[in-house]
Amino acid sequence: MTAQDKISRYSPEFDVAVRGDTITADRYITREWMELENKHLWPKVWHLGGVLADLEEEGDFIRHNFGKESVVMVKQADGSVKAFYNTCPHRGNRLVLGDVGSAPRLTCGYHGWQFDPDGTLVHVQDPDDFAGGNPCGKVTLSELRCDTWGPFVFWCMDDDVAPLHEWLWPYTERLAGYKLDNWVRVLNVSADCDFNWKIIRDNFNESYHLPTIHPELATFINDGLPTTVFEMYENGHNAMWMIGHQATSRKDYVSGDVPPGLYEAAEAWGIDPKEYRGRTADIREAVIKAKRERGADAGYDYSSMTDQQLVDYFHCTLFPNLTITMSPEQCQILRTEPHPTDPEKCVFQHWCLYPPNAKMAEVVTPVGPAPLRHDAIARHSVYGDGVSLGFVADQDLSIGTTQQQGLNSRGFKGCLLPGQEKRVQRFHEKLNDMVLGHPTAARE
Repeated sequence: MTAQDKISRYSPEFDVAVRGDTITADRYITREWMELENKHLWPKVWHLGGVLADLEEEGDFIRHNFGKESVVMVKQADGSVKAFYNTCPHRGNRLVLGDVGSAPRLTCGYHGWQFDPDGTLVHVQDPDDFAGGNPCGKVTLSELRCDTWGPFVFWCMDDDVAPLHEWLWPYTERLAGYKLDNWVRVLNVSADCDFNWKIIRDNFNESYHLPTIHPELATFINDGLPTTVFEMYENGHNAMWMIGHQATSRKDYVSGDVPPGLYEAAEAWGIDPKEYRGRTADIREAVIKAKRERGADAGYDYSSMTDQQLVDYFHCTLFPNLTITMSPEQCQILRTEPHPTDPEKCVFQHWCLYPPNAKMAEVVTPVGPAPLRHDAIARHSVYGDGVSLGFVADQDLSIGTTQQQGLNSRGFKGCLLPGQEKRVQRFHEKLNDMVLGHPTAARE
């Protein structure tokens, strides 16, 4: 056991042993690895396809392009949602070209074939010109598994993967108190990036980078290892609890004035920060008390949240490529998806959802104020073009291209990780098991 193992807190109940597989560069740069992922990884997991707010009436649809694949989720007459591969069974043309929309029938723009919302072919040109007779009512779109959780819609390509609510464990339980069902997606931004999708996944699987990449967070999130709890689950998911409304224990922020960030967080709940000079760590309990007393008056429903959920940050990483970062007033979705053909590129997506609040017309998003309404900010860009994806997200992405370049060096021999990055190690060992079917050689 190393010194870092001793100070990193891994939950005794939720911990997984790691083998020490070498994390090699080929997984980030080669087409061979990319093709193996396409074959063995992506069909075997559930994918977040969209939000139910885009599927209110029968015939409403969401398109989700993923790598070379494309999936359409369609609202049914009975209120359920079905998912189909976005390909016409005639000659393969993509049916849906927009991200969201509504139509009584899905219509192929090539020859006009039409499909009901349940995927059944209902109209073709020259129906009597088929050897087997009119194909209408006999031909259907290729269907995938589809399910919902909270405000989200998921799809999966493989029938043998566990049902969604089992696959999500333990987050269906851990996040229940936030009552996410009716939260509103206000921010919906994405960008094309010049690095492999796993680079940012590694980043979200560790907090080692917070003091260097996100120094501003240190004044109101305690990233110190003795107080941060890491959890790892057998299914590949992992989590991190970080104490919020408290400055980092890496520096002395306790004996002096309340630092910026924590100062404003206290003021927001009617707490005078000047009264906490020399005891800044006590602000966390004061905020809990204030939220319990005044939360309802501010339009929030905190009734089912624990004290910890009221002030702390819960980072949920779902294997392999989805992170949910929870606070009582914001749910962040952070995801990277593979480029269709280039292993050294990816698509980064950042959503922010907020609880409905009759007393608030506007919320503060990572890119600035916005109306509290569905997709008030929605855009796609290219990272580096000057369009922000959120201040903290911009910082995370800033290391992506240079790391991708460094991984191409002959001098890189494999990652050397401290104990607090055990979740990174576990992530790659899970990848090895699924993508390669066996572990790589362990570092000697």
